Amino acid sequence: MKTELLCALSAAVCCCGWTEAAEPPGKQSRPSEQRIAVPTDAVRIDDGDTLKIVWAAGDEEIVRILGIDTPETRHDEHDIPFDQPFGREATAFTRSVFAMADNVELLRAATVDPYGRTLGYVYVNGKNFSVVILRAGLAVESVSAFGDNGFPQQAAECVEAAKAAGPVPFEPPHLFRKRMRAVAERMRADGLLPPKP
Repeated sequence: MKTELLCALSAAVCCCGWTEAAEPPGKQSRPSEQRIAVPTDAVRIDDGDTLKIVWAAGDEEIVRILGIDTPETRHDEHDIPFDQPFGREATAFTRSVFAMADNVELLRAATVDPYGRTLGYVYVNGKNFSVVILRAGLAVESVSAFGDNGFPQQAAECVEAAKAAGPVPFEPPHLFRKRMRAVAERMRADGLLPPKP
């Protein structure tokens, strides 16, 4: 009983780093739970697990890809003052996969994340991108921490792909983010980073 309580508490503490000072998730206002076509030239890659879609009307949608967590790249505005090992490789991999795409589809979840980003699975040439990057060893699966988000089949595919790929050569990204937030705080106190707005 004591061990189970400690495990649950540890999991809760680890996950807190992802949602500090964020609003609770909200309802998705766009059509969800069905695959929709995305023009390939409308996709902009932010990092290994986040992309932006610039729709025809100029509307921009930021998508946090479900089922995965990739190594971080530097984002001072998010208190990540340094690249995580393999962060640039994960981003380059994502860019190259989408650059070769003949077709892209988005499967939105019914909710958005605490930062207002669309949560969804992205399909490239009919393949679940989360599975592709997991098999490449450039992501960890996030289903175990966050559940299936209403997509049990896609979530199971991610868990299976992560098991098949084996251990990754980098620190779990959520632990890296937590560590970098502490580093950023120290750097800000020492005047090495600008104060937060």
